[in-house]
Amino acid sequence: MTRATHFCVQPGWQLLLWDMGLNPDHLLRLAGLPEDLFSRKQASITAQQYFRLWQAIEVSVGSTALPLRVGQAISVEAFDPPIFASLCSPNLNIAMQRLSAFKKLIGPMTLSVAVGSTKTSITLECYANEGSIPRNLAMTELVFLTQLVRLGTRHRVIPLEVMVPELPGSLGGYVDYFGVSPKQGAAIRVSFSSRDAVRPFLTANESMWAYFEPGLRKRLSSLDSTAKMSDRVRAVLLEGLPAGEYSIVFVARHLAVSKRTLQRQLGDESTSFTDILNATRQQLAQHYLSSPAISQGEIAYLLGFQEVNSFIRAFKEWTGNTPGAYRHETVSSKMT
Repeated sequence: MTRATHFCVQPGWQLLLWDMGLNPDHLLRLAGLPEDLFSRKQASITAQQYFRLWQAIEVSVGSTALPLRVGQAISVEAFDPPIFASLCSPNLNIAMQRLSAFKKLIGPMTLSVAVGSTKTSITLECYANEGSIPRNLAMTELVFLTQLVRLGTRHRVIPLEVMVPELPGSLGGYVDYFGVSPKQGAAIRVSFSSRDAVRPFLTANESMWAYFEPGLRKRLSSLDSTAKMSDRVRAVLLEGLPAGEYSIVFVARHLAVSKRTLQRQLGDESTSFTDILNATRQQLAQHYLSSPAISQGEIAYLLGFQEVNSFIRAFKEWTGNTPGAYRHETVSSKMT
């Protein structure tokens, strides 16, 4: 998947810093960034500069309080266009799928969304940081995602699970905010019940989404222009499979090319749509099977199979092993 190397500086960033009680000029000096950064038209920063700015904020606020301070200061006015556009969605599921598609326009992070029969899980990954990820970036992102859902629904939605690699020193404020106690784990993840995942957004506005989408797609297209077609198809499938959108017609429309052009360009790269679809399904299946909490039925659903037996047969063709045997081997290897 293509990753952005530069990120637009949005006016909302400065507003958010002021609302947090911080001096933007001081933070820019602390981060070693140009002091006129927020006043420039079409200003941008690199991934490394993004993390330096975040570290400066962390130094100014203090590591323990930062995520909750950000959560308290979040407002619609401070949102980037991709985030504001996601608030125009009908519900959490669609909002997160849209946000995952455009997250790389906002910062050096990716979101993956897994929509299951009982819950929806959103997992965050960061990239392009030379040192360690700022300690509180993970928790701040999960606070933000939860606040986004609450703003959309105007309801105090309680996550099923909040997971970060490193827990803050004091959990009390976070238990109060989330309604559940965050736990430590390898992933940066927040999960919501299937009921909350389809709870209507009172901010839904398809007309506004129609206004935002072409510009966002154009920015993505510019970002993806140097990527191989096979990589672009895989990125669309990773987004679309959990939502049941994985036909070649859907992918071609998403990439703004004809079906024939898509097939021809994939042929030039010595691959086909079916090959990429199967490889993407296999990758996702192996990822889902590494988690004992996701049943084979849920995995089949997430991969677009009509029944579990079809998924089992396909997985055996891909790997020579059954999903159950693969899961047993994977779980056993983690325990040794």
